[in-house]
Amino acid sequence: MLIKKQERQRFENSKQCTAYEYPFEDPDIDVALIEIRGRYPDKGYAINTQVKEMIFVVKGKGHIVIEDKRSSLEEGAAVLVLPQKKYVLEGDFTLVISCNPAWSPKQHQTLEM
Repeated sequence: MLIKKQERQRFENSKQCTAYEYPFEDPDIDVALIEIRGRYPDKGYAINTQVKEMIFVVKGKGHIVIEDKRSSLEEGAAVLVLPQKKYVLEGDFTLVISCNPAWSPKQHQTLEM
């Protein structure tokens, strides 16, 4: 299955986070191009209750905090966020994110700090 750039779906997750999802409709895996210009989520932490999230930095730099451990991210870096781990992304970067099983808003939460 091929999905071209013009077929992807655009979502505004926040003022600082734009997602371009490729609708493969496969329950086991997905992929999205994410642009972050600031902090995501705006406040608190994000958590996926069911999915593993692989994040690859295509362009730019910033950092990720997973369970209070901060790591720098730059072009070419990859990080795996496991289910039930709170995290925050901050920077000016473009990411490719793939989740297994496929990401669903039902299992994604934002937690207060």
